[in-house]
Amino acid sequence: MTLDFSKLDGLVPAVVQDETSGEVLMVGFMNEEAWAITKRIGYVTFYSRTRNTLWTKGETSGNRLAVRQILIDCDDDTVLVKAAREGDGNVCHTGTRTCFTKIESEWTEAAR
Repeated sequence: MTLDFSKLDGLVPAVVQDETSGEVLMVGFMNEEAWAITKRIGYVTFYSRTRNTLWTKGETSGNRLAVRQILIDCDDDTVLVKAAREGDGNVCHTGTRTCFTKIESEWTEAAR
């Protein structure tokens, strides 16, 4: 299966989900090289847009994301990576399990 890297300046969004709980852990971007490395080593590798470099999640913290399954969307331009959390299990750089911890209060109030 081939991803379409022609959009978003050669990047595809990569949504990472806990393989067991289904919780969304983080979202990053992959270029073709990050995609190839992820498939080759079995750990989620991203392309940093701010640092213009590749990075494998957990390479310094030990909190790696071991790939268990990869799904590609219908347009071939986004991936969903189901992963097992390694290390202490905290994925976010803030020390939390997931990067999605903030609740949009205006939306919550409007939904009532």
